[in-house]
Amino acid sequence: MAAPSIVPGETRIGWIGTGVMGASMVSHLIDAGFQATVYSRTRDKAEPVLAKGAEWADSPKAVAEASDVIFAIVGFPSDVREVMLGEDGALAGSKPGNVLVDMTTSEPSLAIEIHEAARAQDVHSVDAPVSGGDVGAKNGTLSIMIGGDDEVVQALQPCWDAMGGTIVHQGGAGAGQHTKMVNQILIATNMIGVCEALLYGQKAGLDLPTVLESVGGGAAASWSLSNLGPRIMDNNFDPGFFVEHFIKDMGIALSEGKTLGLSLPGLALSHQLYLALQAQGHGRDGTHALELSLASGSGVDWKNR
Repeated sequence: MAAPSIVPGETRIGWIGTGVMGASMVSHLIDAGFQATVYSRTRDKAEPVLAKGAEWADSPKAVAEASDVIFAIVGFPSDVREVMLGEDGALAGSKPGNVLVDMTTSEPSLAIEIHEAARAQDVHSVDAPVSGGDVGAKNGTLSIMIGGDDEVVQALQPCWDAMGGTIVHQGGAGAGQHTKMVNQILIATNMIGVCEALLYGQKAGLDLPTVLESVGGGAAASWSLSNLGPRIMDNNFDPGFFVEHFIKDMGIALSEGKTLGLSLPGLALSHQLYLALQAQGHGRDGTHALELSLASGSGVDWKNR
């Protein structure tokens, strides 16, 4: 299959999933000159995108029928399977030469399955999970980790440029998802460190913004500390990335690690801590809500400290 030509103003973009990140991402594509057709399980979440000129479709299949390149960013692997491979999924509505791009964090094996199913219908498929949360999505500075055929990945460059700041082709089908697992393993234990450090500083009677000024530029610096630390201090636990989705990601990483014969005790600990946080009613909060659970375990009422 020849790689498609993807040009703003000519190529029709389809988008499935207009949640915390998806709405901002497709908005950047519209701003770059692409005409978009969108679908989301909750139409209200698509209203800001529709107000920018996007067209609505009633199913992923209908999105594909109106589009040349179809992007999806949904919640769980089961959602990916439904919107890509289901009876009313994007592949069912695709024509030869179309491109399916899954930007959900999902299973590498599912990315390979989608790639093979698409290829059987002369459709291209790329897995391209992202990192950067709601801030990166809003600012168009996401890190995009890509798996797929080189010429198709290159053809998508105008789309990558509209949404991301760090864009790296990692290899064949599934390589993007494996790279996202590396990313999530790094974040998992880092978030424990960020939350425990702020808890320590609070209990020691320090002024936390001043502490962050000291440690945020040294060896302890991290994206989570700089971007989520201030939210924790402000008791703002709105999601840039949902706890329940992070639990899903860690579960995938643990499963893949087992397949690879790896022991990942730090990841396993983080997974258990987040399962406890979800059980406490914080599944739809941001991942930095881990602070609430760790503080409670030490007898600290973080929100009323």
